[in-house]
Amino acid sequence: MTPAIYLAKGRDKSVLRRHPWIFSRGIQKVEGEPQLGETVDVYSHEGHWLAKAAYSPNSQIRARIWSFTKQRIDKAFFIERIEQAQSLRNELIVRDGLTGYRLIAAESDGLPGITIDKYQDFLVCQLLSAGAEYCKETLIEALVHCFPTCSIYERSDVAVRKKEGLQERVGLLHGELPPKSVVIEENGVKISVDIVGGHKTGFYLDQRDSRFHSMKYVQDKEVLNCFSYTGGFGLYALKGGAKRVINADVSQPALDTAKFNAELNEFDISKKRAVFLNADVFKLLREYRDQGTQFDVVVMDPPKFAESKAQLNGACRGYKDINMLAMQIIKPGGTLLTYSCSGLMDQVLFQKIIADAAVDAGRTVKFVERFEQAGDHPIDTAYPEGFYLKGFACKVL
Repeated sequence: MTPAIYLAKGRDKSVLRRHPWIFSRGIQKVEGEPQLGETVDVYSHEGHWLAKAAYSPNSQIRARIWSFTKQRIDKAFFIERIEQAQSLRNELIVRDGLTGYRLIAAESDGLPGITIDKYQDFLVCQLLSAGAEYCKETLIEALVHCFPTCSIYERSDVAVRKKEGLQERVGLLHGELPPKSVVIEENGVKISVDIVGGHKTGFYLDQRDSRFHSMKYVQDKEVLNCFSYTGGFGLYALKGGAKRVINADVSQPALDTAKFNAELNEFDISKKRAVFLNADVFKLLREYRDQGTQFDVVVMDPPKFAESKAQLNGACRGYKDINMLAMQIIKPGGTLLTYSCSGLMDQVLFQKIIADAAVDAGRTVKFVERFEQAGDHPIDTAYPEGFYLKGFACKVL
């Protein structure tokens, strides 16, 4: 008999709206002894069947819903979801000339806790929930069915797995090990991705649209690209005709890849048109401010500052500080392109932080454009938490 969970009275409203999470406080009782990640039936307090979900006894999110219909969570189920996700992205892939994109965006694609990025003939998986781990072998079989020529590599080296009672894992799941460099293309720009050693699954695909739109602000401009990683924004700045681009990051290997990427695209980086600077961005911004060094455009794309609600106040201070410093080194009439990938920080709060930074910087700042994650990172209407990346183009007067 399939194990089951029964919701507390009145706790079925979010499920009826098709939100995929069930929290521990919303469960009245558990029938049977479900294993970590095992599929359970979900019933209302009154005994009405609602959904099939993966059970996670160690997490506050006690169950993540696979399906709102009585289908088996088997290979056919995963094939259906994968094919649906691929179909959703086909138009985007053709439009932007993509050989690297997000194939599965977890809950937003109906596969909670599963993130899969496709780089050429390599699929890179992050399995972040107990249900994803429990169904891993079935998922791999489905991926092989859908992409028979692709190799599959796991990058589940993420601390959030501990909340699900799981250990971090990396390694080959199918096919051949990825090489040190897998070159993908987006909007005509070539980018080298290190699947095994890079951040996340190797690259930040979600910023593709923001990178593309940044080109309209950079022609004949002096650009400072902060937290540059492997130089994504810097590549688009060079393509957009920037006079000079400084890519600043604390990681020398990332900067080496950024330089390789510039050469890969045959951009002219002689005469210091492109600089790859190993530096702590917080200290660098203060040095530029104190020296009176200014730029036409500053790109501010930091890593996630808030992993939990407890870290949100500190994250707000961090975002305010770096944006204030950025404003202080922008020439009058220049542009700040600033972003936050912290899902816990909503767009309204981020806008307020930028406004507060402008006051402290003593500058008049105008919001002129808004940005969000690229289209291969969709947001399901029932899962607003899928919206996490936000950004602004600001004119600094």
